[in-house]
Amino acid sequence: MTENMIAVSNWAATAKSRVIGIGETVLDILFKDDQPQKAVPGGSTFNSIVSLGRAGVPCAMVTEVGGDHIGDIICHYLSNNGVSSEYVCRHEGIKSHISLAFLDDNNDAQYVFYKDHASVSLNGKLPEITQDDVVLFGSFFAINPAIRKVVGGLFHAAREAGAWLYYDVNFRKNHIADLPNVIDNIEENMQLADVVRGSIEDFDHLYNLQNGDEIYKRVYRFCDTLILTDGAHPIRVYSPDGCETYPVQPVDTVSTVGAGDNFNAGYIYAMLQGARTQSARIKVAQQWSQDVCRQMGNNISNQLAEYYKNLNNR
Repeated sequence: MTENMIAVSNWAATAKSRVIGIGETVLDILFKDDQPQKAVPGGSTFNSIVSLGRAGVPCAMVTEVGGDHIGDIICHYLSNNGVSSEYVCRHEGIKSHISLAFLDDNNDAQYVFYKDHASVSLNGKLPEITQDDVVLFGSFFAINPAIRKVVGGLFHAAREAGAWLYYDVNFRKNHIADLPNVIDNIEENMQLADVVRGSIEDFDHLYNLQNGDEIYKRVYRFCDTLILTDGAHPIRVYSPDGCETYPVQPVDTVSTVGAGDNFNAGYIYAMLQGARTQSARIKVAQQWSQDVCRQMGNNISNQLAEYYKNLNNR
């Protein structure tokens, strides 16, 4: 089959296009050999949005943080990377979330989260989403029953406005007990999305499925475009035209924290720059993912960001 052309919607990038991220924010503290190495703001959607902002894409982040010093760090980090913090909901008297990421011998991370659950609310200013916008969302923040009325309303408003929606399932093992209460939200998110991205592990947790074709049959009930990742195994992109596979290039990793998030960012970036084939988008997505793996951080390097800025200014 020839390179698969995107045909999920009539959406097209314009000069007014921006990317709106909707997701959780934490302060990530990275450990290697039980010693802290670096502290940097993070969160799945947050990591993607910051990398896009670094590369010069107009972005905004919808999230919530405490009214503490960590919340200040997070808001400054967004602004310093070209991302609007206008829609960051600040909760006075509440602590921002912290994540401890322990890197193993393969530099894969095991996480421990510290959260003040009283802060899970979104009662601040929300964006007015238009047909020019891209909306990136995922993880538990996108399905959490405590804030579903608000975030679900944003997703529906985006769909109705004609925006382009990218849903990263990113369903972690520690939330399996919550699955009966959130599966409807997950599937509603898929139905609203133009593209669903998930890992074999995600769908094993959701549906006890490991076979890519069987996973796509399930996802196809809701969304006809699926990007399926499987660690070092080839990436598969499913659409009504069939399945295309893309090998994963080996890379010497320093940390895999943010690898999937920056894959998402690179894919969206390529689309915004007019890449119409899946292969062109996946190529940039892999480059961004690999770049973040070569460093102790959550975002693409300033060097790669400057490369893409200069590329677009030619």
